[in-house]
Amino acid sequence: MTRTMEPTAPAVAGTSTGARGKEAPADLAALADLLVTFLETGIPPAGLFHPDVFCDLTVPQWRLQAEGVPGLVALRKAGHPAPGVVPRRRVDPTPTGFVIEVEERWQQDGQSWYCRELMRADVEDGRIARISVYCTGDWDAEQQRRHRQEVALLRP
Repeated sequence: MTRTMEPTAPAVAGTSTGARGKEAPADLAALADLLVTFLETGIPPAGLFHPDVFCDLTVPQWRLQAEGVPGLVALRKAGHPAPGVVPRRRVDPTPTGFVIEVEERWQQDGQSWYCRELMRADVEDGRIARISVYCTGDWDAEQQRRHRQEVALLRP
């Protein structure tokens, strides 16, 4: 089933057993909402991450990792120090958690920035224990202008 990215609540389908590492869809939707809150604010809401969460971040031509909530927050703020918005997202459950695709926008140093990310989150005991993030890289205003000029997207 294909779902388009919408600026509304994440779509989560299917059922799970509720066993360790598997959460009910409503719990996954709530966890995805908390993750979006973290992306928009840079502040992890209570109950989002395991204290020893592991993050594996891949950006164009580079790979970084962090362990623990403070390390993950520092990694996030190093790349995205300003708050922003997630105008579009899509969430799909997996056997161990969920995958979320997001579009992010933010203002920094007088410029508008944009990126797209795909994240695979492994959930244990109702919190994200491991997260892999694949980012397109941050596009400044000039890159966004150039893209609009050279490419006509079929869908947002």
